[in-house]
Amino acid sequence: MTSEPVTPAQPGAAPDLVELAKIVARQRAELDRLRDQAATSAVVERAKGAVMALSGCSVDAAGEQLLQRAKAARRSLLEECWITLGALAPTPSGPGGASEPPGVEAYDSGAAALERSAAPDDVTAALARLGQALVRVMTPDDLARCLLEHLGPDMSADAILIYARRPDGGLEMAGHAGIDDTLAAQWFQVPPVSAMAELDALRSGEPRWLEDFASDVRRYVLIGDPPDRWRSRAWLPVLAAGSAEVCIGVLRGRAGVFTPRDRAHLRGVIALCAGRLRAFDAAPEREADAATDAVQALFEALPVAAMLLTPLRAATGETEDFRVEAATAQVGDLLDRTGEEPAGRRLLELRPALAAEPLWQGCLRVLATGEAYEGEPFAHEEVVAGDAQLSVYKARVAPLGDALVVSWIRHGSSDRQEQRLADLQRLGNLGWANWNLTTREASWSTQVFSLVGRDPAHGPVPLPEVPELALPEDTPALTRAVTELLHDGRAFDVPFRIRTSGGIRHLRLAAEAVADRHGTPVEVHGFVQDMTARRRAELALVASERAILTQHDVLQAERTLASRLQHALLPMANRPVHLAGLRVEVAYLPAQSGVHVGGDWFSAIELPDGDALLVVGDVAGHGVDAVATMAQLRFTAKGMVITGSSLTGALARLNTLLLHSRDSHASATMVLARYDPRRRRLVWAQAGHPPPLLLRDGEARYLGRPSGMLLGATATPVYQEAECRLDPGDRLILYTDGLVEHPPDSIDRGLEQLAEAVAAPHGDGPGSLGPLLARMLPDERRDDVCVVDVRVPGVQDR
Repeated sequence: MTSEPVTPAQPGAAPDLVELAKIVARQRAELDRLRDQAATSAVVERAKGAVMALSGCSVDAAGEQLLQRAKAARRSLLEECWITLGALAPTPSGPGGASEPPGVEAYDSGAAALERSAAPDDVTAALARLGQALVRVMTPDDLARCLLEHLGPDMSADAILIYARRPDGGLEMAGHAGIDDTLAAQWFQVPPVSAMAELDALRSGEPRWLEDFASDVRRYVLIGDPPDRWRSRAWLPVLAAGSAEVCIGVLRGRAGVFTPRDRAHLRGVIALCAGRLRAFDAAPEREADAATDAVQALFEALPVAAMLLTPLRAATGETEDFRVEAATAQVGDLLDRTGEEPAGRRLLELRPALAAEPLWQGCLRVLATGEAYEGEPFAHEEVVAGDAQLSVYKARVAPLGDALVVSWIRHGSSDRQEQRLADLQRLGNLGWANWNLTTREASWSTQVFSLVGRDPAHGPVPLPEVPELALPEDTPALTRAVTELLHDGRAFDVPFRIRTSGGIRHLRLAAEAVADRHGTPVEVHGFVQDMTARRRAELALVASERAILTQHDVLQAERTLASRLQHALLPMANRPVHLAGLRVEVAYLPAQSGVHVGGDWFSAIELPDGDALLVVGDVAGHGVDAVATMAQLRFTAKGMVITGSSLTGALARLNTLLLHSRDSHASATMVLARYDPRRRRLVWAQAGHPPPLLLRDGEARYLGRPSGMLLGATATPVYQEAECRLDPGDRLILYTDGLVEHPPDSIDRGLEQLAEAVAAPHGDGPGSLGPLLARMLPDERRDDVCVVDVRVPGVQDR
């Protein structure tokens, strides 16, 4: 290997970073080639020594023996060497004292594991590539990663675990790939229990194929969080002299069996790994050369955090990691590895979380496109003079041949102030402006040009010309404010509008003057703020308030109209009336909340034949439509009964009337009752209405309801009548649901309260409904209330 002299461009100047990095990249590739060659030679020479120890032959004979074995088994020389090294173990002498050369049986078992006679050609080629790749493996973790690269594309392997036997019989994880550090720490040690497949494989010396997850999870304790992360697994012991101290696990996320080809492939892999595991040496130190030392020295002298990266590619050609070729001292702190030497290590080994950060994607993008990358500023806490303080950095990545130069630029206090000012202008949607009245110079921030829709190439607008930017309607006020500022130094804060390509924009200009010692304004500074969103919100609020007021007036007018119409259609008596020997008292109380009038109504009249007709009804809804429907039902019901219709017949015809009315969705409830004073007989029917309440001898009970559906609910309703005899002193209450329905209490609770209130001691005067209503109704009513109080005079009242 040769090196090129590196001299500074000028006396005392530092070596050029780019030129030095190119030299390092070329020499690094040559160094990697020589390392692979040296490692391969070391494996071959070690295998020759093993054959010489086993057979006592010369070095040339040992080399020839290895070549003949490789040729006979259709293996490469390197594979044969790995198998020879993996099978090293002395075999005890037989009873007769004679013995085969030590290790022959062990070698034969290892060679059988890699028998090629039935192996497909693609397995043969794959194992040859693996044998070559193993020379670059220096640690068990490297071996796990190498196996995952090899077996992942071939049989969908998702993770590789390597366990070594501990003196107590348990296992300890020696290497892993495809799992995170948290899971590796959780399963780092495996106790010596029988329910572990990896221990079972070591004890038996045979592979364990876990291909049925439902059965395997009942038989073994499976590694994973959750265990079904891997639906199929293979645990293969690495045999040496008939025993195994190491077990390698192949874990797959997909379910399914390991085919005969897969099993043959894995046995060959394990045979090669036996040699690599035995031949592990301490990781060689990074070899020093002049170019590498020069680059590292240059990086150490740089005042910024920087490092030189070379990509490490998988078998698919994708970049899976980067190797740090050189780095400054500050890099360790930024990677949260303070005090460690990054050079010579993998980037993801130094900071595994980097794979999920924007910098990683930036590095991959630079490799793919060749264009430099600059990340967003980020905060990093560091210790300066013993005190923790927050600093702002920005990462940059630049291509350098096949390598990358990553640097972190720390923002100084002035940079941070500029960044904060820029953030303030962006978040506040404003920008600063300055006018020097002496030199006639003006300066605007970038945000002001954006707000007024002006090309920065045209420069700022002089202060006297600023009013020309506004709409003609706003120009006079802005001109007057600017004039007073220039002449008298009077500060102003003026809103105005401008026309841009995006439409009308509402702006606010606030400015003040700086005067000299004579009081003459010499400089003006201020800010421009975009108030468009706020102004639109204000206008929308005003429009909404106007709409609400208009709607309120409309609803109030409707309420007044409905109330007047209701009073005209539903006259109220000031005192109890006497009908067919009954004393009847009525009460109607409109709702107190809302602006609507409801459709509750009553009728209490004496029919031509001397009977009394008592009606209580409730139309669904509020407003003029409800009042109109109420009037229609009230007068139609009375007309039908007066003309001889039965109560059920009247209800059926009223139902048809609602179904064919202008509002086909109207509905109502009703109670119709007819009292015959001669027989003191009350016949009644109902349509979805609460039942009347009868008070007799101090006991209150509700009458049993006959069948009857809501009016307007169906075209084929069924209505039935019920009969009740009224005795002297009885009291009958007909009412609408507003009297008993008070959310959140249920209507059943309201019915119970009404029965209790009616049964309570009360006066028998004309105003006897007052105490009942006061007890039943809340302070604020949300629905209308209509009550008809019917009393049968007692013997003493006749």
